[in-house]
Amino acid sequence: MRLSARLPEPWRRPWARTNHAGAPVTLLEGPVWVVGALAGLVVTQPGARGRAGALAVAAAGLGLLDDLAGSGTSKGLRGHLTALRRGEVTTGAIKLLGLGATGLATALAVDARGGRAGGARLSERLLSTLFGGGVVAGTANLVNLLDLRPGRALKSVVALAAPLALGSPAAAAAVGASLGVAADDLDARSMLGDTGANAAGALVGLAVVERCGPVGRAGALAVLTALTLASERVSFSAVIDRHVVLRRIDQWGRPAPVQAAPVQSATGSRPTRDPSP
Repeated sequence: MRLSARLPEPWRRPWARTNHAGAPVTLLEGPVWVVGALAGLVVTQPGARGRAGALAVAAAGLGLLDDLAGSGTSKGLRGHLTALRRGEVTTGAIKLLGLGATGLATALAVDARGGRAGGARLSERLLSTLFGGGVVAGTANLVNLLDLRPGRALKSVVALAAPLALGSPAAAAAVGASLGVAADDLDARSMLGDTGANAAGALVGLAVVERCGPVGRAGALAVLTALTLASERVSFSAVIDRHVVLRRIDQWGRPAPVQAAPVQSATGSRPTRDPSP
């Protein structure tokens, strides 16, 4: 990331990573994304601003713990649950539990201010709130799962949040912050990391919870659960690469791969050719 190049090397080192292609990247995009989202929320109404801002900071803080203190030995839902069964509490497990609690608190705040389930019976309202908490946590986790290739997570955030942005400060802030860091992400200079991906996904989840009632929340949670479980068995990257449309969307905006220069002949005048017919 261009901004990180100006920081002292000891400050950059904890954020330095190697991406899927073996190239160096920085996770400082995540904190920059969060700052951009918070800046966008400043101009919104106080109630929505406080709820979305608190969620973004909490989700980012949980991701920050995993980015800077995570060992990386346990990955995915299965890995963290396996570690817990061994009595080992990983930063990833703390993050997942924290996202669940944060999502539930956020859904409670939404419904307390007259959410879509406001006129339902108490049991239905509680169930709707539980669904909402799961949507917030599940979306945060999903965006994190997609942060494996340049631009993939940001495109997903924009695609999910843009249709909700007109009536949702959280969605609008997510779109604006994502566009702000897209250039370096697409150029494979930086990544959201857990810090940015969790915050981005949580804000998208909040926008869904604010817009949907119990049925919509249940449907969204079912999709998120299915995708999370599928990620334990299949590679999203492999699925995307096998489908032409998905592959083109995934690659859109990235620099074209550098083509190898043609091999020159001894005289250097013409490229060599295969003599076989």
